[in-house]
Amino acid sequence: MTAHAWFLLLTLMVGFSVLIYLINSRLRVHPFVALIVVAVGTGLAAGEPVAKLTESIEEGAGSTLGDVGLTLALGAMLGRLLSDSGATDAIAHAIVDRSSTRRLPWLVVAAAFVIGIPMFFEIGLIVLLPLIFSVARRLEDRGGTNGSPYVLLGVPAIAALCTLHGMLPPHPGPLTAMTGLHADLGLTLAVGIVCAIPTVIVAGPVYARWIAPRLADVRPDATLVAQFTGTGRPAGSEAAPTVPPAGPGAQLRDDIRPRAGIPTGLAVASVLVPVALMLLRALAETVLDESSPLRSALTFAGEPLVAMLGGFLFALGVTLFHQDRPGDETRTSLNDSLKSVASILLIIGGGGAFNQVLQDAGIGDAIASAAKGAHVNVIVLGWLIALLLSLTTGSATVGIVSATGIVAPLIGTGGGLEASLLVVAIGAGSLGLNYVNHAGFWLVKESFGMNLTQAAKTQTAVQTLVSVLGLGMALLLSVLA
Repeated sequence: MTAHAWFLLLTLMVGFSVLIYLINSRLRVHPFVALIVVAVGTGLAAGEPVAKLTESIEEGAGSTLGDVGLTLALGAMLGRLLSDSGATDAIAHAIVDRSSTRRLPWLVVAAAFVIGIPMFFEIGLIVLLPLIFSVARRLEDRGGTNGSPYVLLGVPAIAALCTLHGMLPPHPGPLTAMTGLHADLGLTLAVGIVCAIPTVIVAGPVYARWIAPRLADVRPDATLVAQFTGTGRPAGSEAAPTVPPAGPGAQLRDDIRPRAGIPTGLAVASVLVPVALMLLRALAETVLDESSPLRSALTFAGEPLVAMLGGFLFALGVTLFHQDRPGDETRTSLNDSLKSVASILLIIGGGGAFNQVLQDAGIGDAIASAAKGAHVNVIVLGWLIALLLSLTTGSATVGIVSATGIVAPLIGTGGGLEASLLVVAIGAGSLGLNYVNHAGFWLVKESFGMNLTQAAKTQTAVQTLVSVLGLGMALLLSVLA
């Protein structure tokens, strides 16, 4: 480590401090603006020529948005189509239609796992709230539930949605990390699923069973429950019917009817089309010869952009065929879906610009040299950087894109298992310690009528469990591989 390398590391630390201050100060500077400002300042301080600095910013933002932005936009529109058409309702209700109280948390986590594939955490939770509130209210009316039924069913949904959002493509964070680390898509999906399943089980139904009795007084606002369940009766205001409808699960079904007539099979297919295309690509690259035309076709179809486009077109066709919905209404809905991700797109672009400046100014090489000298496990390093930046900036996306740019020089451009495990670890790190400067924290707190302490025991605790368990699974696979 030369004196110049130490100066570059000091420059990076100052840059991070300024970034955190700008985002969290009373000015509440937008993360995109803060990232661009810090990128310019860091590049100038590191001695990058002014002419090259502007090129670095443009190249970094453009390449990142080219890789991730189009896929993200299509994913947002796909999620909106599925929500508006009632496809997500059909999936959720099919899963919980016939179940006992003991099985409900497991079935809710299954519904959230499927629905969360194409949806952001916040969107997926909003989609699931009517189901969670309706079933929880019925459980509350019947009595006999150990603790708050809203916590019992809400925690599994939170665990599944945040795990998918942070650790599995085609969500923007993992997709950004995968691109920056040159990780293989199929291998990353496989590794992510292996890490996600035990993580969701422990942080979801298992933790829910433990925490629900300790938060027995958690109950959403009665007006909100009535709005989501489509009834005027506040939760718990009267007893359940003395003669429940016939059928093993009928007593839980009268308040949770799907909103639209999309067949369940087509609803599931709409969600799984992008993932299926990406998995077929991975299979083709594993078993088919490089000269095979089928391999070329499946490789093209499994590109994240093409796969997401295929899923979107499939869902659009299902919607148009099964619903008599005006085209103008569909277009307006899709336009609204893009508004919700515009800020994320800008943050991703700003993060890409910052990362490119780090590389072109030589800071990335200095970080690589320091990390090698300190003998820090690269998987732990990526997880820790993402965790700290997500905590201090309030943005998981900032944590992911910054951590990716910092650790990318440590693994080269060869991809492989280490790169895929690092994608999972960085995504898991970005989820931990989710607290008051994260939008998801407030969504959970206000939706479930919690105070700060209760929200910390649910949202913060669940996402931190997911973060630590995701890191543990990545390290375990790195040892076993």
